[in-house]
Amino acid sequence: MLKSLRILPKVRDSWSYAYVEYCRVEQDDKSVALHNERGKIPVPCSTLNLLMLGPGTSITHAAVKTIAENGCSLAWTGEGGVRYYAQGLGETRDSRRLLKQAYLCTHSALRMAVVRRMYEFRFPEPLDPGLTIQQIRGHEGVRVREAYAEAARKTDIPWSGRNYKQQSWNDADPINRALSSASSCLYGVCQAAVVAAGYSTALGFVHTGKMLSFVYDIADLYKAEITIPLAFQAVADRPSNLESHVRKACRDHFHKHRLLKRIVEDIDRLFDIDPAKFAGGQQLLDDNDAAPGGLWDPEAGAVNGGINWSDTVQEV
Repeated sequence: MLKSLRILPKVRDSWSYAYVEYCRVEQDDKSVALHNERGKIPVPCSTLNLLMLGPGTSITHAAVKTIAENGCSLAWTGEGGVRYYAQGLGETRDSRRLLKQAYLCTHSALRMAVVRRMYEFRFPEPLDPGLTIQQIRGHEGVRVREAYAEAARKTDIPWSGRNYKQQSWNDADPINRALSSASSCLYGVCQAAVVAAGYSTALGFVHTGKMLSFVYDIADLYKAEITIPLAFQAVADRPSNLESHVRKACRDHFHKHRLLKRIVEDIDRLFDIDPAKFAGGQQLLDDNDAAPGGLWDPEAGAVNGGINWSDTVQEV
């Protein structure tokens, strides 16, 4: 068992993630192993950031405990890691990323700076600093419409605009169903990345008011590049089961281009995270990883917990 989180390897030195399906995960000495018809496959969970459990997977209580103690996140996903259902304890025991996100999200000027970065992320050229948020949204609308039109031209698929109602799925044309299926896959991967990195899915910047607002923010960064072309190509392939074909195409693309790892790096870049500077020079990781952490103070920021503060009260 870890005695101190300071001995954990740096995330950049670890494996990003592993996906498994149709197997049983059991404890194996101080690590875990996968068991299937081919035998036993050891999994070095101490150097793994995220273990994604796909369909047909079972896991023992001892294996979950071992994985958690080794600082590896667990996520229950759909086939190929495309859909995200639930997650277990992650590697980080401090909340610096979540606190940074909340700080940026709740200060108007800082939130606007992040929103501008999110829009700039999607454009090849810098945005004029004098543009208002409404003008930027107008530019973004033009960019997305051009992405749809370009994909339609390349695949020779008729395109009359985005039109989809969840209650009338079968009434939508094939390309709109394909776009919705691809977006759903992208949302799942983005949610897995957001949670695994220690951010909140609810604290959005562009989107707001939903438990997945931040997921929608991040997914929008990749739609024109990834899911729109994939959806149009899927319709052009004329598969017998369009939705299944789209999900598999997304799964293969996400895996090939290591999208999960890219998402975490892109979020950190958008937030320009500097943990040491943000911590104000304080050490956020404790010797005791079971300790509840510091106490909020309106003047000092964070003070040490476990102190009898009644001894510090001065008589007046």
